[in-house]
Amino acid sequence: MVPIRDDNPLTITPYVTFGLIAVNVLAFLYEGSLPPQQLDGFLHLAAVVPRELTASFAGISVNQPVPEWLTLITSQFLHGGILHLAGNMLFLWIFGNNVEEKLGPVKYLFFYLTCGVLASLTQWYFAQSSAIPSLGASGAIAGVLGAYILRFPKAEILGVVPLGLFFPTFRVPAYWFLGFWFIEQSFYGLASLQTPTNIGMENGGIAYWAHAGGFVFGAILAPLLGLFNDKSREDYFYR
Repeated sequence: MVPIRDDNPLTITPYVTFGLIAVNVLAFLYEGSLPPQQLDGFLHLAAVVPRELTASFAGISVNQPVPEWLTLITSQFLHGGILHLAGNMLFLWIFGNNVEEKLGPVKYLFFYLTCGVLASLTQWYFAQSSAIPSLGASGAIAGVLGAYILRFPKAEILGVVPLGLFFPTFRVPAYWFLGFWFIEQSFYGLASLQTPTNIGMENGGIAYWAHAGGFVFGAILAPLLGLFNDKSREDYFYR
């Protein structure tokens, strides 16, 4: 299921959401400009490598010019392919702008980056010895989804189901669409604990625990930052 848009009007221009999308796109264009060997080195340097993060937490030097803790932030702006980027930015645009409106620009940016860090730490917790770099904005965006489902549970989501040559559309409330998404991520995360290959951990793939963790932390953190009050809207110039 792919969301197309939500029926949730804005009264502000979501500059932070625009900015985050722009930075992600620019970072991806930079990745594309690098030759394969240099790209591998760059991703290893700027993405979260759980084994190296574990070592740094233990006080062991990993001989990297970028501190491992910093990769918890830099990894949020890296993507493994055009579909990876496009999917993440679509979700960020549809659901992030309304959350930005409620939190205000400064709190929203803090919220977004914090959710990304906590999502990466969730994934790290379940794969502390993995040597596979972890990257992408999906953990931070999962936090946005956790906030959205709390604040706008009945907002209508228009989506499409790709079925070969057919693309039937659907309309469902946000609590149904995002709730199903969270259950799916949690299910695959739990399933990964029962397999020797660890889905999305040792052989690469999708970081399901980052998605589930980001969603939960987003649902916890956003209300603490004022998700349910509208005072932050005073920080904007209305269009």
